[in-house]
Amino acid sequence: MSTTPVPETVPSETPSPQPSLVRGLSLLDSVLLLVSGIIGSSIFLTAKDIAGPLPHPVWFFLVWVLGGVISLCACVAFAELGSMFPDSGGQYIYLREAYGDLVAFLYGWMLFAVANGGTIAALSVASAAYMGNIIPVISKEHVIFSLAGIVFTRAHLVGLALIVILTYVNVVGLRWGALLQNVSTWTKFSAMAAFVVLGFAIGKGHWSNFTAHSPGGVSMGLSPGQLISALGVGLIAVFWAYDGWVYITWVAGEVKDPRRNVPLAMVLGVLAVGAIYLAMNMTYVYAMPLREVAKYETIAHATAAALFSPGAAVWLSAMIAVSCFSAAATCTLSGARVYLAMAQDGVFFKRMALIHPKWRTPAFSLIGQGIWAALLTLSGRYDQLYTYVIYGMVLSYTLTVIGLFVLRWKRPDIPRPYRCTGYPWLPAIYVLVGAGWTLNTIFTRPTEAFWGTAIVLIGVPGYLYWKRKSRVRLGA
Repeated sequence: MSTTPVPETVPSETPSPQPSLVRGLSLLDSVLLLVSGIIGSSIFLTAKDIAGPLPHPVWFFLVWVLGGVISLCACVAFAELGSMFPDSGGQYIYLREAYGDLVAFLYGWMLFAVANGGTIAALSVASAAYMGNIIPVISKEHVIFSLAGIVFTRAHLVGLALIVILTYVNVVGLRWGALLQNVSTWTKFSAMAAFVVLGFAIGKGHWSNFTAHSPGGVSMGLSPGQLISALGVGLIAVFWAYDGWVYITWVAGEVKDPRRNVPLAMVLGVLAVGAIYLAMNMTYVYAMPLREVAKYETIAHATAAALFSPGAAVWLSAMIAVSCFSAAATCTLSGARVYLAMAQDGVFFKRMALIHPKWRTPAFSLIGQGIWAALLTLSGRYDQLYTYVIYGMVLSYTLTVIGLFVLRWKRPDIPRPYRCTGYPWLPAIYVLVGAGWTLNTIFTRPTEAFWGTAIVLIGVPGYLYWKRKSRVRLGA
């Protein structure tokens, strides 16, 4: 009796699911990320630029409050956008949905080429330079080589090492990156709290500095128009100090319950930063009159010497070094998520679209970001390049807030768990302030505005190239 063999069934191969990012950031992680990203080195440096045009305590403190309020006007708009699109990439996605791929790409290109890469380079080298005040062997005084006007010091070498460490820690897991950021942030908070509390408790300051009148009284002898102009000048420095609240939107795809926690983290974070900034500036004024504050570029060092002793500048250098490192950690963690979103849209390096199957992080995006930040560090031009795109960053915030109005009209069907507080007035206030500030920069600093625009437009050929490759790949 013969039997007919039954053919074996070959199981069809189903593609394994692509690894995804992990929603591992709690509300506390998110608030710490935002606050750490904002508070870098600016609070230790900007008082001089504000006390100069506004040498009266009332206006000096008011401009810090105004900066926080204006930032909140943007935050509540971004909060609604974040509740609509709770994915990694944040502002890049908001711009894409409102204006299309090109505008979003140019924003992401500006971040990668200068704004984010330059910030990581600048903060890492600044952290190393302040460490050099404690450990002289890594001081900027020790030059390794000088070529074509570029001076490379041991501080730059340590800055490169910090970039490598930050990149590696973030590659091997979100939790490790968040832990590094949280520990450095709490260390920074503790040091700043000690500076403020001890300054008022045992420091050699004077309460009379808060009531000292400048010539002409509160008005300083200025007309209303001149006073408004002086406030505008002061706000330039304050906007720089508050910059960084957008970071949390970039990592929204890894935040637990993002529709709730991203908006909440933005509001709570900016309020916390405002309180910290006021406390630090009150300590500066307690240490010396505003006319003295206006003389010091490194006001924190001068304040420490006045309140305690010249030797206190050493531990203050440690505080600033930790603050810069903490901000660089936040910038490293969050920025790579924007390039991930760009690459997944087919408008950036294809490799950067991949998520590591083991570590569940945008490993190649982080590595690419780290390599570029290291190259900018070697170039020695990161500070200069960043000044060119500052106005572009404020313009991007303004366009994004306008995008809220566009999407209310264009996409009314999208769920909005959080709706912008004070709509339309609060976002409209930010649009007016941001547009006015941007136009003022274009007219008063045309060279910086020109080069900033040129840096952004250099990305257009790249966009066309990647877009074409993406179409060919999809067509194939």
